[in-house]
Amino acid sequence: MRVGLHLGFQNMHGLPDVETFMRETNFAVEAEAMGFDFVGPVEHHFTDYAACPDPFQMLAYVAAKTKSIELITAAVILPWNNPLRVAEQFIELDILSGGRLIAGMGRGAARREFRSFGVDLADSREQFDEACALVMEAIETGIFEADTKWYKVPRTELRPRPFKSFKDRTVMVSMSPSSVEVAADYGLKTLRFSQGDWRKAIPEIEHYRATFLEKHARKAPPFIISDFMICFDDRSRVADCTDRYFGPMFQTVAEHYEFMSPHFKELPSYATYAYMGDAAKAAGGADKAYKDYIGGNMIGTPEQLIEHHQLRQSMVGDYEMLCNFSFGGMPYELVYEQAKLFADKVMPHIKASAPEMA
Repeated sequence: MRVGLHLGFQNMHGLPDVETFMRETNFAVEAEAMGFDFVGPVEHHFTDYAACPDPFQMLAYVAAKTKSIELITAAVILPWNNPLRVAEQFIELDILSGGRLIAGMGRGAARREFRSFGVDLADSREQFDEACALVMEAIETGIFEADTKWYKVPRTELRPRPFKSFKDRTVMVSMSPSSVEVAADYGLKTLRFSQGDWRKAIPEIEHYRATFLEKHARKAPPFIISDFMICFDDRSRVADCTDRYFGPMFQTVAEHYEFMSPHFKELPSYATYAYMGDAAKAAGGADKAYKDYIGGNMIGTPEQLIEHHQLRQSMVGDYEMLCNFSFGGMPYELVYEQAKLFADKVMPHIKASAPEMA
């Protein structure tokens, strides 16, 4: 099993952006020495929630300072970007990194970001589906050509040309039934964020695997789970850091995506976000939604995290883990401390694990 490092670029420390951005970026460089298999940033804009507007530039910096760790764009938001440029950037970064790139793509969900880019959230499903297919074809063939509803591009040769196949190196964020369908149809690996009880996601996961097998006559690759992590030897420190840093992070997530807004109910392709809003309004309200959110992520002592992983693996089967240690204004001294502890005491067990065969 593979384990990666996910970088959210939250700035809730009150530090200058330049300091926060560089500490987070240099954390990615250190991930190689810690033994992580891959590392990647989000793409988000304009707020303290997450400020990494260009994953390609950030990963080019990391590529130059590392030798073997794989690099994932986690993820490039296609409706905010020209797909022709995205294809060029994937190829260029793959060349610069010596073929270490994993091409991760998503469609976004926050209205504030869509508004600033002049894109309608309601159009994101169509735009992503068209752009993703175009990008996948272009990074394999070196030719971009589009005549779709949203994109019109004459046959264009990309230079530099791709030098190796991206087959099995393409990933899609999939947080809804429609996204799962697209991922399976296109032959993409999926990335899911921990947002509650994993038992509720099992039908989508099983549908993805069955559809992938039907479409491509081969077993689906392991999907990726992105977790917010808290890892300390002392249970009291785990509890203290959860209260101190997870709460503010959860609040920023809810505000950024407007979970309590009814607008997601009008967009079936954002079913998971509508569910989060309903969960916050149901019996137990926001407190229950918060506890469910905590329960879905990886929080605990090393021994508890190993048990949590084993339980989850028994439910969802084969998966890979993408760990986010830096959030909620946590001081970087604590970020590094818990990441090192996880790398030393938890990661070897997780990497050696495999789901039990039925």
